[in-house]
This record gives sequence, structure tokens and C-alpha cells, in this order.
Amino acid sequence: MKQIASLILSAVLLFGCNNMTANQTVKPPQADKIPHSMTLHGITRVDDYYWMRDDQRKDPRIIAHLNAENAYTKSQFQPFNDLKQRLFEELVGRLDKDESSVPYFWHQHWYYRYYKAGLEYPVIARKAELAGEHEQVLLDVNLRAKGQEFYGLGQVSVSPDETKLVFAEDLLSRRIYTLYVKDLITGELIEDVLEGTDGSVVWANDNLHLFYIAKDPQTLLGFQVFRHKLGTPQSDDVLIYEEQDDAFYIGLGKSLDETQIVLYAESTVTSEVSMLDANQPLARFTPVLAREEGHEYSVSKLDDTYYILTNWQASNFRLMKVAIDQAADKNAWQDVIAHDLNSRIEDVLLLNDYMVVQTRENGISRIRIYPFNGQAEFELEFNDPAYVVGLDINISQQSDKLRVFYSSPTTPESIYEYALATPNERELLKQEQVLGGFSREDYQAERLFITARDGKQVPVSLVYRKDKFSKDGTNPLYQYGYGSYGYTVEPDFSSSILSLLDRGVVYAIAHVRGSEMLGRAWYDDGRMLNKQNSFNDFVDVTTALVEQGYGAKGKVVAAGGSAGGLLMGGVINQAPEHYFAVAAHVPFVDVVTTMLDESIPLTTNEYDEWGNPNEKVYFDYMLSYAPYDNIKAQAYPHLLVTTGLHDSQVQYFEPAKWVAKLRELKTDDNMLLFDTDMEAGHGGKSGRYRQYEDKAQEYAFFIGLLGLDEQ
Repeated sequence: MKQIASLILSAVLLFGCNNMTANQTVKPPQADKIPHSMTLHGITRVDDYYWMRDDQRKDPRIIAHLNAENAYTKSQFQPFNDLKQRLFEELVGRLDKDESSVPYFWHQHWYYRYYKAGLEYPVIARKAELAGEHEQVLLDVNLRAKGQEFYGLGQVSVSPDETKLVFAEDLLSRRIYTLYVKDLITGELIEDVLEGTDGSVVWANDNLHLFYIAKDPQTLLGFQVFRHKLGTPQSDDVLIYEEQDDAFYIGLGKSLDETQIVLYAESTVTSEVSMLDANQPLARFTPVLAREEGHEYSVSKLDDTYYILTNWQASNFRLMKVAIDQAADKNAWQDVIAHDLNSRIEDVLLLNDYMVVQTRENGISRIRIYPFNGQAEFELEFNDPAYVVGLDINISQQSDKLRVFYSSPTTPESIYEYALATPNERELLKQEQVLGGFSREDYQAERLFITARDGKQVPVSLVYRKDKFSKDGTNPLYQYGYGSYGYTVEPDFSSSILSLLDRGVVYAIAHVRGSEMLGRAWYDDGRMLNKQNSFNDFVDVTTALVEQGYGAKGKVVAAGGSAGGLLMGGVINQAPEHYFAVAAHVPFVDVVTTMLDESIPLTTNEYDEWGNPNEKVYFDYMLSYAPYDNIKAQAYPHLLVTTGLHDSQVQYFEPAKWVAKLRELKTDDNMLLFDTDMEAGHGGKSGRYRQYEDKAQEYAFFIGLLGLDEQ
């Protein structure tokens, strides 16, 4: 009790320092050290801060410590507060206050969403005639979110007869959603309320039954699929599928022709697709092909044929087809697009008269059209050196038009519609409006390849403001990275980074190994026993950009979140001298302890990403780079660490322990700030405008420390 009282008193005293200028007399919180020993494979690790874990998030000692850290951060951030406010106003000032989506036609209505000026959440609406005046508001999310500190909207789905709407809400930021059903004829909510779901839902074609996924409240894994009949209590719902292997995620969808409800089961390296006739909701899911370890596949349907995107004997995937009644026999599969070591097939869209295939070649996305009507195949054309392109909402298989989204570091997101009968004839339906005098001609994007220490060529996307840049090693450099799960950080447009570019900062994305920027092999070379490559790549990119004059030594800042926070943690342990300041958001830093605890959400289904530390070879390797275990007595960069108390992906106690250990061991006087959002989770604050508070904080931290504030 004495320790608890001491921490609470410290928090109160620190909160009283709000009006003071940051100085060295304000001492950071010093966490109690309570040794906790863990022995495995003959190695004993002592975690002095293990006590910070509280799954209920109510322990007064822990809450007091987090509040003390927040108070310290608030006091030390005083010199940057004015800058932070101005940055926030900059960031939101570029937003189109009346932003709206491009309407799409489904069944008998045009559907769209829009924002009202100054409000945080969208309005979801539809019209029978696009040019008509009568609008039906399906859901005003602002009304649902009123009075909530956090509000997360999950999936929104209209019944096939367009008379009902189901929508998902999360009020805690744990990504556990409650489903509500609205009668679109009366405008009233009906009694059906489904709790404990993952937020996804699919309607059967009878407009009476819907399917949803229930989450395990401890591991937060979606593991059961239930069928619900409208007008009945949730307790009567029928369990129709339960995932027995906790290494798998599951998801629900519907085929483009709306005849099949699709169940996806996916681990890092294995997948299985099952189908259920959407016209027979009382039936059961049947696998297209039973899961085989190491086999990943997805399925698209056209009439009586399945098109299967598969890595069977094809590391970068190939596209095959088979009659539906023969799909379970791989020997009956026929090649449509053969495997190519230089081209990763990423997505397939089947229209009645066209097959649309998205690939990635040498890090660049491409979209190719294959007509079924004898017309010559063709590829969509784009000109930027670095860009992102993908399939937008294409809701009808009968369409002869294709919508794609396009963006580059200098081009705001654009929605194009292509008339497929006329190659590369397109109409710009909408481009993101950037207020405040933005002109793409003021900025320059480049795409580089940096030679890593082992000879591999690492792609880098960067952008800068032309009149603020000199390739002489004088510009500050902001470097971002992620590098896990095969997720590729795309070189798209962000109005936020203009606040950096306009102050002379060069913005770079290091596409390190662990993503799929250069295909599946690029991912495999950055996971499991190859994870060190991600850290090496990031540091080597920094070194090369400085040597080539893109950034100034001593003015390099870096940022990453979640698994990108792991990247930051590894980099500052291994090469802290390269970085002036680092921001690590919701960082996954206690890799070994977390991966040994199956009660922690999202652990067992990530063994194929990091390895299973119960096996010594993986334990030893993970221990060699784990940020928390490798903190040592050395100088570290200025650090800003953020988390959310209710984070569902990376539990708050990982960064909390990491910061406490860094405070104990680091030998420098640089800033170490730890900010816990006591209301938010993994995604930070909710709301269109409020989310920019976090970005303004990070930018103020960097810009203030770099001395770039011109006001």
C-alpha cells in the first residue's frame, strides 16, 4: 500500500506542473523493480517490470504509474504545445470539410457516405436516383457516437432486399463489436442485438438469416461462426463452424454474384476457403479444398467455375480454374496465368466479360485486363515513379466498367472509372481535395534501390518539396518502416506529411524485408529466422540516404507502429547513433514473453511469423533481437512512445515495461516520453478530426526538437 500511495502522490504532484516550462528539475517516474524470473531452455530471464500487466486494467498501482507517465509527458511537452496546436490546425485545415465518397449502384439504390462540416463521423445514405433530391439517411454515425469517448464503426451491411441494415459498434477500442439491426422502412432499430462479435456480418439471400463471427474474450480471436435468425434471441443462435486451430484467423464474405457465403480461414502460411449456398442458409460450409500446411489460396466464382489464386508449386502465386464440382481435386485445376518469379499476383476480379488481375512487379503495382470476348488484353497506364493502385468498389459482376483507386506521394487519392471496351479510356470520378493552396507541382517523388549489407536491393519511396530540398546532406530526414506480416506500406499520398515537407523534411519509406514489396520471397526473407534482415535493411537505408545527400547526419528521425514499433525498438538497440529522435507507436517490443503466453491476444496464430519460442532455435533467435530483452546501458535517441490502455493487438504493458527499462538503463539526457491514451486502443483516437491529435503530437515532437518551427 505504501508503494501505491507513493505512486498516486507522484501523479498528483506531476499533474500540478502543467504550467511550467519543461526542464531537468522535473523528474520522470521511476517504476518499482519487482524481479520476476522466467526460465526456459536453460536460460533465466529476469523481468523487473512484469508486474505492470493487468488484464483487467484496474490495478490502482498500474493506473497511477501510467497517469504519472502521462503527467510527465504533459509537463515535458510544454515547449511544444503551441506548435502541436498549430500543427493540428494545419492537418485538419487541409481536409475537405464536406468530404463524400463516390456513389455506387447496388440493386435499386445509389449508396454513399459523407461528412458534415465540423463533425467527426460520417453519414451513410442512399438514393434511388442519383440526380434526385430525395435522400434516405441509413445511419448518422455522429448520433450513435454522441457522448462516447471512443467510437468505432465496424461493418455496415444492407440486406439483399434493401429493407434492413446491420451495423457494428465498438465503444471500448478492443475491437469487440456489438451488432445492431435497423428497419429501413420504419427507421427504427429492431430488438436483435448481437454481442461479442468481430464486427463482420453477411446476409443470407432470404433476408432473414445473417452470419457473424464470435470472438474469444481473452485471446480476442474470432473463432466461431453463428447463424442468427431475425426476431430470435442471440441465445438461440446456431453455431455452424468453430475453428479448432488457434493459429488461424477466420473471416466472412460473399461471392460477387451473391450466390455463395464465403468463410476464410487463414494462418501466416496456410489458408482454407469454404462455401455455403446463400440461398440455403440452413446448410453447412463446405471447403473448396481442405487445408494443407503451407498452401495458401483464394477463390473467385464465375458461373459454374472457380478461379483459384494459389501458391501451389508457385511461391509468387499463379491463377488456375476448375469446374466447381471438381474443385477439391487439384489435378483438375488448369493454369490461367502461370507462375512468374518476377511477378506476384495480388488480386483478381471476375466480371462477366473481363478478368481483371492485379500484380506487383519489382515493387510496382500493375492492373491488366483480360477480355473474354476476343478483345485484346491490355494494361492500365500510370506515370508516377512511385504510386499505389488497386481495385475500388466494383459491386456488379455484370458491369463493363472498372473502378480503381490511384495515389502517389504527390497525387491525392483519385477514383477512376474505366470503360473496359475502350482500352485506357477513363473518367476521373473524384480526387481528394487538399485545402490550403496545395499544388502537386511543388513536390517531387523518387524511387530508389539501396544496397543492403548482404547485397540485396531495398526499395525506398521518398518525397520532398522542391524549393526546400538540396541534395547536399542538409535536409532533415523522416524515415518510416514496418516490415512484417507481408504487409506492404504503399507510397500513397498523405496530406499530413505536407507539414513535414513544407518545413524542408525529406520523407522516406524504407520497404524493408518482411513486406511483400518485392514478392513472397521478400516477405519470407524478413520473418522467422530471417527477421534480423528487417532491422539491417532499415539502418542500411538510413546510412545510404545520408551518404547520398538526401538527409543530414544528426537530423534523421524515424517512426513505426505496432510491428513497426518492433522495428524501431530493434533499430535503436542496434544502431542508436544513426537517429536523432524516434517515435514508436503501440510498439510490439516484448517479443519473447508475449509469444510464450498463449493467453495474450493474437499470440499462437503468429508462430509462423515470429517462430514458436517453445522451440529452442526460435527462442534463441527471438531473444537475439527482442527490443525489451536487449536494452542496454548506452545512449538512445529522443523517444516518443505511445499506446492505448485498451489496445487489443499490442497490450499496453509491453511499451510500459519497455519505457521503464529504458529509463533505468539509458545513459543519455535525451527526452523519453510515454503517452498512454486511457480511452483508446490499437488505432488511437476515433473520429475524423481527433485522430490528427496523435499525428500533431508526433510531428511537434520531431519539428520542435529539430528546431524547424518557423513561428
